[in-house]
Amino acid sequence: MSELIVRALMAKHPAAVKIGTELTAVVDILLQHKFTGLPVVDDHNKVVGFVSEQDCLRKLLVSSYHCEGSLVVEEFMHDQPLTVHEEDSAVDVAELMVTQKPKIYPVVDDKGILVGLLTREQVLRALKDSRRGCD
Repeated sequence: MSELIVRALMAKHPAAVKIGTELTAVVDILLQHKFTGLPVVDDHNKVVGFVSEQDCLRKLLVSSYHCEGSLVVEEFMHDQPLTVHEEDSAVDVAELMVTQKPKIYPVVDDKGILVGLLTREQVLRALKDSRRGCD
């Protein structure tokens, strides 16, 4: 099981939200890709944050109630996102997923550049498949 690495499991060419994206556009991107959250990247594709459906829902409620103008993603994203590296062990990431809240992790290279996305579903499937022959 230790041979499972993130690079083999992650979705390549991941969806992301750019700095400066308005709240309604963020929601559109989340709904289009059917993810519960997405990384926020700068112009160089470096991960600078993470935004979830819950973050958007909270801001939509508040902004609708107060009739606030357009919010941009950097006003409500998490600015210290949990990321994993493409060479990380899927087992280590599974252990992280058990103790941490995110269901989706941006996968970054050594410079913090987004190279993929890893979901709980991908890790769960890989761990289940690695057990074949154990039952």
